[in-house]
Amino acid sequence: MLEGVLFFPVTPFTDTGEVDLDALRRHVAAGVDAGPGGVFVACGTGEFHALDLDEYAAVTRTAVDAVAGRVPVYAGVGGALGHARQFARAAAGAGADGLLLMPPYLVDSPAAGLVAYARAVAGETELPLIVYNRSNARFDEHSAAEVAQVPTVAGFKDGTGDLDLLARIVPAVREALSGSGKDFQFFNGMPTAEASQPAYRALGVRLYSSAAFAFAPDLSLAFHRAVEEGDDTLVQALQRAFFHPLVRLRRRVPGYAVSLVKAGVTLSGLDAGPVRPPLTPLTAAETEELAAVVAAGRAVLA
Repeated sequence: MLEGVLFFPVTPFTDTGEVDLDALRRHVAAGVDAGPGGVFVACGTGEFHALDLDEYAAVTRTAVDAVAGRVPVYAGVGGALGHARQFARAAAGAGADGLLLMPPYLVDSPAAGLVAYARAVAGETELPLIVYNRSNARFDEHSAAEVAQVPTVAGFKDGTGDLDLLARIVPAVREALSGSGKDFQFFNGMPTAEASQPAYRALGVRLYSSAAFAFAPDLSLAFHRAVEEGDDTLVQALQRAFFHPLVRLRRRVPGYAVSLVKAGVTLSGLDAGPVRPPLTPLTAAETEELAAVVAAGRAVLA
């Protein structure tokens, strides 16, 4: 079972575009030293969409080695079904502890198709699999309850922000699993999840992705402690000074949910390199703006 802040590292690239495994190793090791509850490598923030199979296997293995068993390591899979199956096997071979299932490639599909997709990928390994509900992979309460009963499916992560639907999904899944003895967890998977976590927590969803942890673990951990301890004053102060401005910057350009984090990692002292197309980097002015946002957040903790 996962707990605490969940760390989603970036995938560093060299100036010529190759995966920089040495930088990744240092990035992951430093992040784990800061104290997350789990590492999710080669997921959305890690530019899963831009990695080929060999790169993905190397990235996953490097993260597993850097973590050295201190916390669980989950790896992203998804896209075209054949691709997702290959990546699932590669993640298992690289020593990952679990999988995060991203949406299938492009197509809109009925809920029954999403369940079949998850079942097919889950069948490739014995690793626990978390289903990601977002974009073109949107479950309703009935399909969420069905997919939760797949033996290796261990969690449901919401990135839609549809709290009305989630308020029905959570009890539907719990009822479907009642008496089974199965461990199952819910996650807030919204970009900059801290901005919405109080609302998710009210629905019983305590776990969330923290993109900010990759470049400002002090702010991420302080926010998590404040939420867990019911310190609403600090929660709201950090949201006003740091997380809400971060959301406004992130929404400026499609893809900045990744580009912004990568720029933040470089600002923190580790050169994460460029993003791969079709993502675009922050401008110099936006990078300065990001640095000011981080400074404003830290001023709250001073």
